[in-house]
Amino acid sequence: MDNKLAPFSLPRWRFTTWLCHSGHDVPDDIRVALIGSLFGTLPIFAGGVLNTIAVSIAITLREPTPAFMAWVIMEVLLCGTRLILLVAAHRAARRGQPTYTDVYLLLGVLWGASVGYGAFISILSNDWIAATLSCLSAAAMVGGICFRNFGAPRLVAIMILLSLGPCCIAAAMSKELILTLTLIQIPFYLVAMSIAAFRLNGLLVSTMKAERENDYRARHDALTGLPNRAGLIHASQTRYKAVPGKRGKVAVLYIDLDGFKPVNDQYGHEAGDLLLVMIGGRLNALKGPDDMVFRIGGDEYVVTMSVPDRNDAAAFADRLINEMSAAFALTSNVSVNVGASIGVALVPDHGFDVLTALNAADKALNVAKAMGKARWSLAA
Repeated sequence: MDNKLAPFSLPRWRFTTWLCHSGHDVPDDIRVALIGSLFGTLPIFAGGVLNTIAVSIAITLREPTPAFMAWVIMEVLLCGTRLILLVAAHRAARRGQPTYTDVYLLLGVLWGASVGYGAFISILSNDWIAATLSCLSAAAMVGGICFRNFGAPRLVAIMILLSLGPCCIAAAMSKELILTLTLIQIPFYLVAMSIAAFRLNGLLVSTMKAERENDYRARHDALTGLPNRAGLIHASQTRYKAVPGKRGKVAVLYIDLDGFKPVNDQYGHEAGDLLLVMIGGRLNALKGPDDMVFRIGGDEYVVTMSVPDRNDAAAFADRLINEMSAAFALTSNVSVNVGASIGVALVPDHGFDVLTALNAADKALNVAKAMGKARWSLAA
């Protein structure tokens, strides 16, 4: 699965890691995508910031007491810091640097507590205009909390608890008996919205896993598990997108098996399929850790590798010729021998991208096959 957004750092603190837990079997790339979602939807974030600051200021103008003034200061500091951190995190992500995820999540929790604090002191002030404004603001924030943080359902639950929970405490402390209804309403609302957040998160993770699996199947050969032609195209657009500089080149080796059809004819397609899998395994064992092997056709493979110069590509082609000619034991009683003809091309010598070099390697392969079996040829 591709994440088109710049990657944001996973949390490292025990508490923030717990907040963002989405299941034990969630792959790392999906976890990164879920964390990225917490840094998105800037308009919703900005709307929430303006709302809570405006409400706290308006109420403080009605009730200019130290408690309300402290609320305004907390809102301005928390919201301002979160906004600055959000912008800095996006810039850091684009540069591939750590994105302050732990601090950002902690500030979100503190912001939820600040909203709850405002509702708490407003209810106890006995100013019902102030109480109405603060409680409406807190309730409105729940929608934004759920929408922005669906990637971390535990964070949603904690922020809702801190935003609305103090209303229950204030109601219990108030002399107004009717407010005790909130002791039923708010816990019910908290549980309902938290369940909804967990279900939405589960649905999202399932969808992302399915997308990831479909993407994998589309780019990998079902028989050998190697990347296929679509995987080669993707690698050329991502992994090998940058044209190598003076320090090295990318060698593209186009491999066609010699003598594969007689194996199929003599031992059957199951034996032929097993041989293709074994060849893929042997190629994987020969390549370097940063190189790639693709199966792009019936008995056609491609190896891409970073090399200092063409001499290293030539040496690897010689090694492939020798290794591919060694016997393959299909069963305890059946061993077969095949060979390989190879066309070699280099980026940027024979093209400024892998696909262009592949076309050059294909032409070189035809030259190698014309010269006889178990040979390689460098593109002109």
